[in-house]
Amino acid sequence: MFDQALASAVRAPSPHNTQPWRFVVEHEVVEVWLDRERVLGVADPHGREARLACGAAALNLQISLRANGLAAVVRLLPDPAEPDLVAVIRLDGNEKATAVERRLAEAVFRRHTNRRPLLDKAVPPVVRAALKSAALQEGGQIEYLDASGRYTPVASLVRQAEALQADDDEFRAEAAFWTHREPESPDGVPKVASGPPPHGPGVVSLRASHENQDLPAREYEQEPLLGAVLTRDRGPHAEVRAGMAMQRVLLTATAEGLATSFLSQPFETPRTREALDRLFSGAGQPHTLLRIGYGYPTRLTGRRPVHEVLTHRTTAG
Repeated sequence: MFDQALASAVRAPSPHNTQPWRFVVEHEVVEVWLDRERVLGVADPHGREARLACGAAALNLQISLRANGLAAVVRLLPDPAEPDLVAVIRLDGNEKATAVERRLAEAVFRRHTNRRPLLDKAVPPVVRAALKSAALQEGGQIEYLDASGRYTPVASLVRQAEALQADDDEFRAEAAFWTHREPESPDGVPKVASGPPPHGPGVVSLRASHENQDLPAREYEQEPLLGAVLTRDRGPHAEVRAGMAMQRVLLTATAEGLATSFLSQPFETPRTREALDRLFSGAGQPHTLLRIGYGYPTRLTGRRPVHEVLTHRTTAG
């Protein structure tokens, strides 16, 4: 009964497509576990981005079940004694799927990170409102930086973090390990999914490790729509919740015909992360930064097959 839902779960995004999750199924319950072996030791030593990814996987799983007429209740971080058990999804009878749930479930297999240039075409207010509503539905919020006055300082922090990472040999080695993979790689980011080098400096930077030097340099959009995903609380529980909110935003954006990608650089160096926390003080805890706009479809990155990340637990009777 969980086959399709688990196939949806593994389509969640993760830093460098590391896929830091594993699942345990027992009767009508699925547990989502953080896989410590796939946490980026340099970029994400505390597992913050990995927990976002696990939250996104949990949301995909829940959406798939609900789209198939199964009520699914999610409980986050249920056992303090097991900090890597990030979520439990339990079936709770049958429930008629809504049109929105079916639409989002269909978007799961089309959503992908688009690292290519976007069009200089504004995202309409009605679509921006739909993304805000999506975040709120999962207990998070999305703040558009052009409306908050934080656009320029956040863009500056993205560039600052990129410069710090360019001078960090350990960071560069870790990024190199996970990127420029072969096209059919089941994890990591293949070169064909990377973006062309920017023709000139932009307001925000394409991550250097995600540039495909085999492509000719291109102009990127001048001022992409940037949205920060926030929660009112902080800590591991909030990070998983933020991942669910982030994923509902991404699926809604996909359903609306938008392209999305991440600007994770400022979350991955201590100096810029602390500056981000100060910048958003009073607004909430920032968890990730999304680049949103209109673009052309790009290749989907691979995923490990479900059987590689799944354990069936049986209880002796």
